Amino acid sequence: MKRFVVDASVAMKWFIPEIHSLAAARLLEEQLFLCAPELLVPQLGNTLWKKMRRQEVSRSEAAEIVRAMEIMPLEIFPSLPLLDGAFEIATSLQNCPLVTADSRLHAAARSSPLAPHVAWVEDEL
Repeated sequence: MKRFVVDASVAMKWFIPEIHSLAAARLLEEQLFLCAPELLVPQLGNTLWKKMRRQEVSRSEAAEIVRAMEIMPLEIFPSLPLLDGAFEIATSLQNCPLVTADSRLHAAARSSPLAPHVAWVEDEL
C-alpha cells in the first residue's frame, strides 16, 4: 500500500470545492495510507476561521467539516514524540512523500533536497 503525508491545503479541499479539489478527493478513493502530523488540525481550524470571517463558509458548515475530519481515513501522528528524530524520520520515509496543494511550498521544495519527497496534488501518484 502506498503511503502519503497530506498537508492542510489538501485536506481542506476534501470539504471546500476549490481548485484541485477533485485531485485531493482522488486520494480518498484510492487504496492509500494517508497520514499527517497533528499540526494539520490547528491549520485546518485556522483556515476554517478565516473562511468564516470572509463569509466563504457558515459557522454550521465549518462545524460539519470539523466533525467530518474526525472520521476521515487519515492517521494523525503526535508531533512531540517525533521532535528529536524528525529529520531522521523524514529522510528515512523516502517512499512516503508529502502531497500538497500549497503552490509556494511546492515551488520551494522543487529547488531543494526535499524535491523527491514532495508531490503536487495533481501529480500522478
